[in-house]
Amino acid sequence: MVAALLVAALGTACAAEGTPAPGAPPGQGGAGTGQAPAAGGRGEQAPQARPETASGALGAYVERFRKAQAQRAAVARRWGLKQTPLLPPDPPEVKPEITFRKGFGVGDPSLPPVFTTVPTKDRVVFLTIDDGSDKDPELLRMMAELDIPYSAFLSDYLVKEDYGYFKRMQGLGVALHNHTLTHPYMPALSYKEQKRQICGQQDTIERQFGKRPTLFRPPYGNYDSDTLRAARACGIKAVPLWSAEAFPDRMEWREWDRDLHPGDIVLTHFRGRGEWKGSMADMIRRAMDTITERGYAVARLEDYV
Repeated sequence: MVAALLVAALGTACAAEGTPAPGAPPGQGGAGTGQAPAAGGRGEQAPQARPETASGALGAYVERFRKAQAQRAAVARRWGLKQTPLLPPDPPEVKPEITFRKGFGVGDPSLPPVFTTVPTKDRVVFLTIDDGSDKDPELLRMMAELDIPYSAFLSDYLVKEDYGYFKRMQGLGVALHNHTLTHPYMPALSYKEQKRQICGQQDTIERQFGKRPTLFRPPYGNYDSDTLRAARACGIKAVPLWSAEAFPDRMEWREWDRDLHPGDIVLTHFRGRGEWKGSMADMIRRAMDTITERGYAVARLEDYV
């Protein structure tokens, strides 16, 4: 991303030095024609602006980037992070094809795919937060100031205590997804009951937040073919699970190598000190220190799925 910005800066500088824009016919008012519009309609030439050199434009960009990075580092220190979070690359122009993770299918590849990792070579992971139990305003401030993207998977029986909290979260750019009405163990329910849990939460999220989700996470990560059939009937396109889980005092790993990989989905929960050994902010510090230390940035899940 930095390289692309540097190229853009050089392109701007070249235009400022008089190089015509690609495809512009000579003498048609492009940069470098030497012609200026008449001032006041009397044929007077307007004063010429001093052209900016390529090195000057590049230097100005580098200075702006340096200041922005210094500001990000100061915010990270203020929130107690050990390192400044890495910047993710630009979103892919074409989203990767999502398929079932091997061993996670239910015999019908046409159903919404269940996966734990997004297929990408970008060194990015995706942060997701489940249920809605704790509604800590510090989390909203922290994530907004650090500019860390995340996705929320909501269960209505917890969220309905304060829809306004999640409305503020949505206003900060967070996508709100489906985690059922009451967080049941889905395989124990009939198809009709599972559909009520998923479609009912679809209706609630659309009514409260104005948008019907396309992603669904089953409670506890448990599902069967009826779950996925019901999800499809309710408009769900994909079912992201997770590769790692973050707590205030530790990380737990799903993969044998206990490490992160490009495209991994990280799970955590809306929990407070009454349920955890720490706050939501403590959990974010633990997760981000681990993610940054291992050379990954956090990207927005919806840009890839």
